[in-house]
Amino acid sequence: MWYLINKFIKRAFDLITCSVALIFLMPLLIILAIMIKCDSDGPALFIQERRTKNGKIFKMYKFRSMITNAEAMEAGLFNYENDPRVTKVGRFLRDTSLDELPQLWNVIKGDISIVGPRPCVTYELGDFETLNKKYKKRFEVKGGITGLAQIQGRNENSWDEKVTYDNLYIDKFKKQGVWIDFVILITTVIKVFKKQDIYEEKANDNMNAADAAKFAEEEIIRIAHLPDEETTTI
Repeated sequence: MWYLINKFIKRAFDLITCSVALIFLMPLLIILAIMIKCDSDGPALFIQERRTKNGKIFKMYKFRSMITNAEAMEAGLFNYENDPRVTKVGRFLRDTSLDELPQLWNVIKGDISIVGPRPCVTYELGDFETLNKKYKKRFEVKGGITGLAQIQGRNENSWDEKVTYDNLYIDKFKKQGVWIDFVILITTVIKVFKKQDIYEEKANDNMNAADAAKFAEEEIIRIAHLPDEETTTI
């Protein structure tokens, strides 16, 4: 009963907060869209298929911060410091996390929540059906714009560490309810202003961006499909 009440409060908070935010932020959203269009060729929005609760695929919205078709170039899904694919306006958007604002609409639609495990790209963890229990658990709840993993290091963490924090969040929400969401939200705002943990780190500084990304991608998929008794914790 306690869990169901907190789920109801969480959804109500998501709807009210994001609806009000979209109304008041509309002028800013329009200005940012114009800046993106003036800065580089391509659409203002970047739409990407991601996974949320139970592995459901949805289209997630972000302001475009890279050149078009960037996902097929260089580091692919990874964003290392001084990435040449990031546009001038895009760097500002990423530094301030303003590129995430269009996801307010995803929250209103019910695709994700404000707080929850960060939705992964559909192919990022390999085959969803064969994920081990540790990696499957993070899909027990809706994804989020921010989460426990984001305030505990964000891109400094490995994928395995992120999953451990995501699963810890699920356990904490069952015990603490929406209180843990409020703590995560406040901490997220502080981190955004401090511009912390924005870029991912290479496994080896001697690797170029493409090789580092390929290595990281293969390692993520390998660990996500390890037998359950071999998965790690932090």
